[in-house]
Amino acid sequence: MRKTLFICSLLSIAFLLNAQSFFNTEKMVETGVYYYPEAWNPNQWDRDFKKMAEMGFEFTHMAEFAWAQMEPTEGNYDFAWLDKAVKLAAKNNLKVIMCTPSATPPVWLVRKYPEVLVQKPDGQLADHGTRAHCSWSSPKYQELLTKLVTAMAKHYGNDKRIWGWQLDNEPSHYGTNDYGTAVQTNFRKWLQIKYKTIENLNNAWGTAFWSGIYTDFNQINIPNAPQLIAGAASQISLVDYKRFSADECAAFLTMQKNTLRESISKTQFVTTNFMSTHTNVDPWRSKDLDFITYTTYPVGGYSKGVGDQGFRMGDYWLISWSNDFFRPLKGMTGVMELQPGQVNWGSYNPLPYPGVIRAWLWNAFAGDLDFICSYRFRQPLFGSEQFHYGMVGTDGITPLFGGLEYSQFMKEIRELRKLYKPNAPMPTEYASRKTAVLYNVDNVWETQVQKQTDLWNEINHITKYYSALKTLCIPVDIVGEDRDLSSYPVVVAPAYQMVDKELVAKWKKYVENGGQLVLSCRTGLKDRNGHFPEAPWANAITELIGAKISMFDLLNKETIANVNFEGNKYSWHSWGDILEPYAGTEIWATFADQFYAGKATVIHRKLGKGTVTYIGTDTDNGKLEKEVLKKVYNSAKITTNEQPEGVMVNWRDGFWVAINYSSVKVNINIPSNANIIFGSKELDIAGVAVWQ
Repeated sequence: MRKTLFICSLLSIAFLLNAQSFFNTEKMVETGVYYYPEAWNPNQWDRDFKKMAEMGFEFTHMAEFAWAQMEPTEGNYDFAWLDKAVKLAAKNNLKVIMCTPSATPPVWLVRKYPEVLVQKPDGQLADHGTRAHCSWSSPKYQELLTKLVTAMAKHYGNDKRIWGWQLDNEPSHYGTNDYGTAVQTNFRKWLQIKYKTIENLNNAWGTAFWSGIYTDFNQINIPNAPQLIAGAASQISLVDYKRFSADECAAFLTMQKNTLRESISKTQFVTTNFMSTHTNVDPWRSKDLDFITYTTYPVGGYSKGVGDQGFRMGDYWLISWSNDFFRPLKGMTGVMELQPGQVNWGSYNPLPYPGVIRAWLWNAFAGDLDFICSYRFRQPLFGSEQFHYGMVGTDGITPLFGGLEYSQFMKEIRELRKLYKPNAPMPTEYASRKTAVLYNVDNVWETQVQKQTDLWNEINHITKYYSALKTLCIPVDIVGEDRDLSSYPVVVAPAYQMVDKELVAKWKKYVENGGQLVLSCRTGLKDRNGHFPEAPWANAITELIGAKISMFDLLNKETIANVNFEGNKYSWHSWGDILEPYAGTEIWATFADQFYAGKATVIHRKLGKGTVTYIGTDTDNGKLEKEVLKKVYNSAKITTNEQPEGVMVNWRDGFWVAINYSSVKVNINIPSNANIIFGSKELDIAGVAVWQ
């Protein structure tokens, strides 16, 4: 264990040294905002940048949607207007994140080269007048984009006013699959590289089912839902297309990164911003970027939150999830788009609760982010996002409530910097409960194809466990299978449906060496090709969990069943595993009703120096999962610090930060000898407290 901690310390130092080449660690976090000089009168630019600086912003972000302005005709580049904007930003002490505008090619490009456009499932080509409508796979698109990026890199690559680069914008096609000719060609090549022989593909895809056998890779078309009368014969073919598309996206970003790196300074970082819970692409595939950042908008009409005002604050776990998902990859991250106020694109667009924008900012800070950026400075006067708030309103001058909350946060950060102490050690008790949540996007994609119940959502299931951990004031890293788990006292792997012998052996070794492993329903059912092994149900994990999974049940939306755990009932109707424990395995929870009432659904066993806990039921509100997690930590003598629902407490750089996302005032436990810097022990709705 000491050796592992030493290695982890060395890795942390390496990450820190890398971060220091881009970021001033004594500033802890820097805050910036998007600006679109191409959309505003040049006579207003200086005024706008001056206002940005007066409000407290330290950097700005530009050019992500300005391809038409930078290359008005093919091969003719115009950076004069952008040079002026960069100069004025620097005049006002604002660093610049420069962006490659790959998401919005000019009309001349798509009219002259229509083959660059995404082809939708019905065969129709996307068209000019939107964004993210060009195909990552198109050779012509790649060629033209590379020429522009090369010109940008040569022009700004050694400009000290340029802090770093963002590639594209929210890389994805926003849920649209691409079926173009180039995509089809690349997909077949990808399959041939992956499977080597057509026999291997047939075996992996199970093409003996429904007479689906292929004899040549050129016979394979991209699986297209409108063409599949009774659904896909092979669910893994759909997963493979997801894998391929994510690889194409990553390769598209790598192409731009490599082009930049040929000309830009090593002191300029290269990143991109993925949407925080969007799974049509896989951010972790872009490991060759200096780090990756995220976009998040907590209030867009999609979340109920906690209590009657929760819809104005969003899911209390969302920003923390994003922090913990993107940071572990390179040991650093930032949020490139954090909501500035009311938005325009949600299912409905409520006003955020007063103070919650500041709370989001503190939540981002608490996740050890190096910078926070918001879209956008000025509310647009035209275009599809007219109703999207900025920092200032439609007059271009008056700060909106979001802008005022950003200003308050930035003023507070400047005060906090005076109290910063380098290398402040993480409190021992807090560090001793650090937990890894194991994640593999293949499980998300595969269970989306075969959900078995409309009530199943893999991301919701995982974040149910994550939010329970955060309510217990537990620091979390969301990690992949390649991560050394030995430094984490607890590892949680929710609904890990596809496994192999190597992964299960890794879990077993982790437990035998003293780790506490928590697994949940739908774990270990299939191999990596999505096949059931020719063996008893879930045989891959029965020895590990100390029980046989005899059957599982799925209820309709109207039927609510219950589970008994330590004298309390917990409702469920999504997924329930019925377990038959082996000798020596403890039964922690049983079904309260249905024909299998009394059967086990949560079990716990000792294995070597550690333990394995299996939670077989997916409950409606996650309260059972939370209570079982509490018992796991208590049984292992690991202290937790439970907070009221909706309250988040995190530690960063010597400071504790508490945020109240619930709809009522709450009292939190702050030590009597603490130095309360902002706020108090009583947290208002959307309130924040910061203390040492």
